[in-house]
Formats: sequence, C-alpha cells, structure tokens
Amino acid sequence: MTAIISPVSILGSQSPRLKSLPPLSLYIHIPWCLKKCPYCDFNSHEIRGEGSQALEEEYVAALIRDLESALPDVWGRRLSSVFLGGGTPSLFSARSIDTILTAVRTLLPLEHFAEVTLEANPGTFEAQKFADFRKAGVNRLSIGVQSFNPQHLRALGRVHDDREACRAVDIAQQNFDNINLDLMYALSGQILTEAQTDIEIACTLGVTHISAYHLTLEPNTLFHRFPPNLPDDEQAAAMQEMIEQTTASHHYRNYETSAFAQAGKASRHNMNYWLFGDYLGIGAGAHSKISFADKIVRQMRYKQPKEYLAKVQAGESLIQTQHELAAADRGFEFMMNALRLNGGFDTPLFYERTGLSISAMQQQLDEAEQRGLLVRDHLRIKPTVLGRRFLNDLLQIFLPGKNSA
Repeated sequence: MTAIISPVSILGSQSPRLKSLPPLSLYIHIPWCLKKCPYCDFNSHEIRGEGSQALEEEYVAALIRDLESALPDVWGRRLSSVFLGGGTPSLFSARSIDTILTAVRTLLPLEHFAEVTLEANPGTFEAQKFADFRKAGVNRLSIGVQSFNPQHLRALGRVHDDREACRAVDIAQQNFDNINLDLMYALSGQILTEAQTDIEIACTLGVTHISAYHLTLEPNTLFHRFPPNLPDDEQAAAMQEMIEQTTASHHYRNYETSAFAQAGKASRHNMNYWLFGDYLGIGAGAHSKISFADKIVRQMRYKQPKEYLAKVQAGESLIQTQHELAAADRGFEFMMNALRLNGGFDTPLFYERTGLSISAMQQQLDEAEQRGLLVRDHLRIKPTVLGRRFLNDLLQIFLPGKNSA
C-alpha cells in the first residue's frame, strides 16, 4: 500500500515530498551549425569541414556514454518524448541519428507512440537523408525557417533563401506528418504586412505546428553588440495580435505564448516542460531537471564541446553544475512555466509536481487575480487575456521573496 504524503507549505519545516514522479523527456544537444546566426545565444558552434566526420563519430559515442552514466538517476522510468536540438542536428548523418536513437531505445524504454523530434534547417535538406531520419525513428521535424522573406533571411544571417525554405517543407512533408515551423517576427525593418505574409505562407503550407517568436536581443550575440533597428513595442504587439488572428483563421490553436497547433498536434515534449515535468539533458551544455521522492535536482553538462569530449575521454563526470531546488523555487519555477500556457493548469497538478500545497502561493495568487492577470477556482488556474499580454508582470508576482516581510 502506498503511503499518502501530505502537501506542505513553503513555510513548513517538513521537506516537500512528491507522491509520484512526473513524466520524463530526453533532450539531446548537438552543438554544431553551418554558420552562427547573429541573434542566436544557444550553445552552438560553426562546424569545420576538415575532420568533421571524425568529430561526429566521437560526439555520438560521447552521447551514448553520457546517457549510460545518467541511468542511475532515471532508472526504470519511461521516456514520453525525445528531442534532438542544437545547433543543427540535421547536419549529422542519418546513420549517426540512428545510432543515437538505437542506444536510447536500448537503455531507456519509450512510451508507446513517444514523440521523437529532430531540429533541422533548410540548408541541410536532402530527400534521401530525411527519409532515412524517418526510418531511424524520428517522427516529428522542427524546421528553422524564421522567415520566407529573402531580405529578412539575409539580415538574420540564415544560410538559406525563401525557395530553399519551401523546398525543405516539401521534402519534410514527403516523409513526416508532424512538422513544426519556427518563425520570427518584429525583425529589423519588418512591417506588419511582411510579418503577415510570413505567417500566411506557413499556414497555407499545412504544417501541423507553428512556433512564432518575437526577436529579442540576447546577451553574448552579435545583435546585442550591434543592435539592429527593431519595430517598437506597439508595432510588435500589432504583429503578435495579427499572428494570433491569422493562425486562428486557419484552425491553429494558440496553446502557449509562442506556439500554435492543429488539433491534437501540440508539442508533447514542450508541454512536459511547461507542466514542470522532468527532462534528462545529454550533450555539451545540456540542462536536466530530475525529480526524486524527496528532492528536485537541476544539472548542467560542460558547455564547450572540446571540454565535454575531453571529460568523456577521461572517464570523468560530465556534470559541471548541480543544485537542489529549494521549496520556494519549486513554486516559482512551476508558475513560470505553467502560466505560459493559455489554458493554464489543473490546480491539483501544482501539488503533484512540487510537493507543495497551492495555499503556499495564496498571497501571490490573490495579487495576480486582483490585478486581473489570472482567474482560478479549485479545478483550474489560467492567465487572462491581460495576463497573457503582460506575462512578465504576471510571472514577477511569483518571484521568491517578493512578498516576504
């Protein structure tokens, strides 16, 4: 008989415990690209032609060693999804992707119909290669188009043009029935009609999922050092509203701040993130969140590929940093993720994923409700239209220590 563990408040002396573990996803980071984009702050590096095949083989072997070393933390758990991100994972050969996924299936059981996503950029598309990705077990593609406008693609430093973008989608649709397109808006010099053309093209292509991101100037990027002239907040808000209306008219549901899906095609991998599920991250710089009955741990692998590979070669730990989430951080991180979902979350899920009573957030919830940023009852908590428009203001209410005396 399983003991019932009572929820505790953040202020209680008892350590929060979880009655059951959340779903587990696997993230696999492949850190190389053909070219580093000026807006990108991800852990990605330009790949050099000479010796790239040997590097690919070394890195695939390292990923498998990494997964093997992580097994004690997730032993016996099933994977609900796998995501190969980067970088540009589609730079790797289909044989390498098959080797990685075969190792994953050998070491960790996958749930029936588990979602397996591969990120791809249009400059890497070859028909046979993507047919072989499908045979290897990939069942969802995420294509980094960003724009269908040649001028904006050049300004973003992309290696493809608009014709290659459309060709990539055509090749993808020959092999996959679950495809995401990444787009960006509020680009340098972009006007509303140009943003509308981009989203209209994406919708009419009939892909199952569209991610539309506001271009932001991130630290440690070329755009941050040399900022382009971007649309102002009012123009960007008009673009966001237009994107929401256009996707809705094509029967896409806006289920998360930047995500639009056809019926039943929401990203299961990303939904697990938003609902504070667990994920094991392997590869250079990959992050993990792993729950145990009495603690929730965050980890990060060594970031630089050379250092990561050297650690594997030396048989040393690949974890550069690790820390346990304090109770107050559990509550904030749950809200920071779950309130990005337009439909919010089932109220009991807060306890299931954090071990804390929802009453631990009573003061913050009251403030957010009084300011018209969310609505709630005993069954569900979700942001209002105002809360979605001013999401940062909503999330800041839940910052640890904000309401302490």
